[in-house]
Amino acid sequence: MKKWAVALTSGMVVLSANAIAEDTVHLYTWTEYVPEGLLDKFTEETGIKVEVSSLESNETMYAKLKIQGKDGGYDVIAPSNYFVSKMGREGMLMELDHSKLPVIKELNPDWLDQSYDKGNKYSLPQLLGAPGIAFNTNDYQGSNFTSWADLWKPEFKDSIQLLDDAREVFNIALLKLGQDPNTKDPKVIKAAYEELLKLRPNVLAFSSDNPANSFISGEVSVGQLWNGSVRIAKKEQAPVDMIFPKEGPVLWVDTLAIPANAKNPDGAHKLINYLLSAPAAEKLTLAIGYPTSNMKALKALPKEITEDPAIYPPSEVLKTSHWQDDVGEAIELYEKYYQELKAAQ
Repeated sequence: MKKWAVALTSGMVVLSANAIAEDTVHLYTWTEYVPEGLLDKFTEETGIKVEVSSLESNETMYAKLKIQGKDGGYDVIAPSNYFVSKMGREGMLMELDHSKLPVIKELNPDWLDQSYDKGNKYSLPQLLGAPGIAFNTNDYQGSNFTSWADLWKPEFKDSIQLLDDAREVFNIALLKLGQDPNTKDPKVIKAAYEELLKLRPNVLAFSSDNPANSFISGEVSVGQLWNGSVRIAKKEQAPVDMIFPKEGPVLWVDTLAIPANAKNPDGAHKLINYLLSAPAAEKLTLAIGYPTSNMKALKALPKEITEDPAIYPPSEVLKTSHWQDDVGEAIELYEKYYQELKAAQ
C-alpha cells in the first residue's frame, strides 16, 4: 500500500511538472527586446506564461547552454546570426517546424535563407543591427565622417566611445586595413590589434550597455553606435545622428531559435510566431528602433523610423555591407587581444 501511494504521488509530481512546463515558456533574450506589455497579449491568447531571462552576450548564452547540457532551462533564445551557425553545427539547436510558424510568410525574404542558416533550419530573423559612427550634431556634421579611419584622427584624443565587444571593435580596424572582418588569420588579427593600439589614445570608454546614454547625457560626442541606439537617443531628443562609413558596416541579425534541450518546444514555436508577428514586431521596433524582419510591421511604422538612414540603412549602404560570421576558434585570439587593448593606456 505504501509503495503504491509513493508511486501515485510520484506520478502526480510528474504530471504536475509537465503541466507547468506546458503552461510556461522560458525566454532568454536581450533586455531591451521585451518592452513593457509586449508579452501580455501572448499570455492572454494562449494561457502560456513567459519567464524572461536577460541575455548579456552571445558568448555568455553559449557557455550557459553548454553547461546546462540536456537539463537546459530555456525554450526560446535570441542568438545573433554568427552564433546560429556555430550552435547549429554543434547540435545545440532544435530544428524548427515551419508548419507551426505561419509568420514566415510575413518576413522579409532578403533576410531568409542566408548562409548562416540555409533554409532557416534552426532560426528566424527578428532584428537587424548596423554599427556606424555616431556624432553630436551640435559639434559635427555628417560630412566630417566618411571612413572608419576618421576615428584615428588626433583631434579625437580621449573623446571616442567604442562598443564593448571584441568583434565590433576589431571590425573597424580590419575594414580600415582593407581586410575581411571575418578573418581567422592570426597575422591579420594581430595587425588589426596593432592598428587599434594606435586608436587607443582616442578612446574614452567602451560601452555596450545602453551605449546611447553617454550621447544623451553629453558625455560623448563621437563614437561607435548601433542603429537601434541612435533611435533611442533621438527619442530622448538628443542631438545625435550617425553615418555609415564608406567601407560599410558589419551587419548582424538577432534571431529567435529553440535550444535542442527545450522542455516546451510547442510553446516555444507559439512564442516565436507571436514575437515575429506584425503587431509585436511593430511595437518592438517603435520601442527600440532596430529594423524588423516583418514586412507588414514595416509598412505600419512611422516614416521617422523607416526613412531615417541612420536607423534603416538604405540599399546603397546594404550593398557595401558585410555580414558578421562565426570565426571558430579564432575568437579566442580576438578576445585575448581585445582584453589587452582595453588594459592598454
